[in-house]
Amino acid sequence: MARSIKHKRLLAPLIAGLMSVALVVQVQASENRGGDLIKAMLSDAVGLDPHTVNDVPSSIVAHHIYESLVEFDTDSELQPLLATSWTNVDDTTVEFTLREGVTFHDGSALTAEVVKANFDRLLDPDVASPREFLFSMIDEVVVVDDLTVQFVTESPFAPLVAHLAHSGGGIASLEAIERDYEAMADGRSPGSYLSENPSGTGYFKLDNWSPGSELRLVRNEDYWGDNALLDSVTYKVVPESQTRIAELETGNAHIIDPVQSSDMGRVDRMPDASLLRQSSTSLAYLGFNAEKEPFDDVRVRQAISMAVNKEDIVAGVYDNTGLAAVGPIAPGVFGYDDSVSAIPYDMDQARDLLAEAGYEDGFSTTIWTNDNPDRIQIAEYTQSKLRDLNIDVSVEVLEWGAYLENTANGEHDMFILGWSTPTMDADYAMYALFHSSQHGSAGNRSFFTSEELDELLDAGRVETDPDVREALYRDAQELLVELAPMMYLWHQEYLIGVADSVRGLEVMPTNHYLLRNVYIEQ
Repeated sequence: MARSIKHKRLLAPLIAGLMSVALVVQVQASENRGGDLIKAMLSDAVGLDPHTVNDVPSSIVAHHIYESLVEFDTDSELQPLLATSWTNVDDTTVEFTLREGVTFHDGSALTAEVVKANFDRLLDPDVASPREFLFSMIDEVVVVDDLTVQFVTESPFAPLVAHLAHSGGGIASLEAIERDYEAMADGRSPGSYLSENPSGTGYFKLDNWSPGSELRLVRNEDYWGDNALLDSVTYKVVPESQTRIAELETGNAHIIDPVQSSDMGRVDRMPDASLLRQSSTSLAYLGFNAEKEPFDDVRVRQAISMAVNKEDIVAGVYDNTGLAAVGPIAPGVFGYDDSVSAIPYDMDQARDLLAEAGYEDGFSTTIWTNDNPDRIQIAEYTQSKLRDLNIDVSVEVLEWGAYLENTANGEHDMFILGWSTPTMDADYAMYALFHSSQHGSAGNRSFFTSEELDELLDAGRVETDPDVREALYRDAQELLVELAPMMYLWHQEYLIGVADSVRGLEVMPTNHYLLRNVYIEQ
């Protein structure tokens, strides 16, 4: 027995030494799990107020600054975020229990009062949020106590919790909201203060922003959960595709987004980087201004849709990535129905329809796009196809901010844009794009109006039976194919260049990056 004790005493210093070495290794590994991530992206954010912007670049950045009550996981299942749980009190009331101990970047606490202030602001006509449609069904937000809040809707609204997962439901601090209202009182635009001084609860916070150049986020050391591993994330605005490629090749960027489909092989052959491919819930489309002649005639819209072979676009522009679209909803989104048939590619019928509409000799028009090379190619391809119908098309390329503003104001003829469905529900995929109440910046840049479609979309919002909702959305999709307010082109496959040193990266079908567990291998 004494011998055994002696051996243990002899081993003790060795074990302690090994434990010390292991601790040092663990600390070093933890210290190495950081880094300053640089992402080169096509376009800059328009703003950093989650309630007053509605574009993808802004949402991608704001996703890391603000958090919503709930979120979708990588399996597209709803999970708690700022709320720990929720329950249906009755058909029109959902109650949320908030997470305790959460603070905003300005140090203030998350409470039910703050949540109420955010949604009151989203629904405030003076703010005129382009994301108001997401929450317009909310009749009242009720504060039960500091950590309990109820959402009362005008009528049953099946996708309410899914809508609350949208980045438009990101929660800003009460102080920031009040400061923004003060700025409005001084004559500034809604969101002007919040865009410059964003204060959310996210695991990153704004460090600095040089609009048009770069935007830098740094780790929020006071995050309520596990801190992000990265020290910072810098978004560099690099409009030129080949320049983005060079940034990845030279190590000046860790991620480039997007990679043009023609450059997929080049990225995949890089010794220190590879191509990440992710299916999406997005739609690329060519929209018609249905309030302008001749696009106020459904026959003209149908004819142009028949003159463009979408399979040529998928093959020629996107190198057979992604999927040709039939209607507005991507596979995987609730309400998608594969029984819906597309408008066929048929030049003869297109000519007949134009003649029937009184445009046998054609007309002159324009297609607007931003400086996305793929969209420019689509515009030029459409231009060439419509020449066969005696339609003379000019292609005009606009700067991103001007493009969004001018299409929201209805100054265009035809335009090329995209839409994603982060709620994974057909309501979001169609309501904003096509409901007559959503003309302009809210989403309906086609300025399309159909009473029949409005009735279907309104019914889908209040119906609680999933089977009945699916039937309503099938009818809506069939009607949208027939009325052709836009040419449904393509469901995107995201193509992203990623350096091999980037670890733990996940990208959602909504193009949101999950960065909390990402680090750069040293």
